[in-house]
Amino acid sequence: MRYATREIRLASALVEAADTLVEGFEAGRYLQRVSDHCVELLDARAAGVMLIDGGRSVSLAASSRHEQVALDLLEAQHGGGPCLDSYGSGKAVPPVSIRVAHAAARWPDFTERALGHDIVTTFAVPLRRRENLLGALNVFVPTPPDRTPADDATSGLHVAQALADAAALGLQNRHTYARYRTLSGQLQEALSSRVRIEQAKGMLAERWSVPADHAFTALRQYARRHRLPLDQVASAVIEGVAEDAELRRQVDGRADGPV
Repeated sequence: MRYATREIRLASALVEAADTLVEGFEAGRYLQRVSDHCVELLDARAAGVMLIDGGRSVSLAASSRHEQVALDLLEAQHGGGPCLDSYGSGKAVPPVSIRVAHAAARWPDFTERALGHDIVTTFAVPLRRRENLLGALNVFVPTPPDRTPADDATSGLHVAQALADAAALGLQNRHTYARYRTLSGQLQEALSSRVRIEQAKGMLAERWSVPADHAFTALRQYARRHRLPLDQVASAVIEGVAEDAELRRQVDGRADGPV
């Protein structure tokens, strides 16, 4: 029953981790929720995520439970630690006894701080989407390493990896979504700008009884002389606030050469 309950909670956490295509998305808050789920599911003391780029930490997020402890332990890994090891290998770092690691001079700065926070065991899993590594999820446990076989699907390592995989997918989907939204906005603005320019060109051509390309030349030359965006000049024409006489001189004089 215990495992069944945890599986239900894990399924709910994975669904939440996949839900990144929403307005007001904040990566820090999102990763904190992933860490919170990890703490709740694994009865850990704390957990945190280190986003890594080019081998260097670029962002940290910690569980709301013992947040400062988790942040301190993530920050202590600048000289080495489970997160960097997991990211470097692309594989999980299985549960490690902090005292054993400290005695062996493994991650000395990290293990020194972990002992000060009464952390007994730690492990880490990579945040990865196929071959794309984003960072690592680190779990801090106040009890000795679990004797559950590492290949047991119910082990803490597998639960953490499932959450980390879901988070990596969610972050990548969010990045792709944001990129295409930006591109869509740029294309829409470019289209709107072109429509305004064509409208202004048509208005001037009709008003002055000249060919449309002459009207466009006037718009362009005026924009150049005054160092203004062409779209801004076109908007002024449409709104009736452009200097019509000076615009007309551009088409009459054509001082700046051919179109």
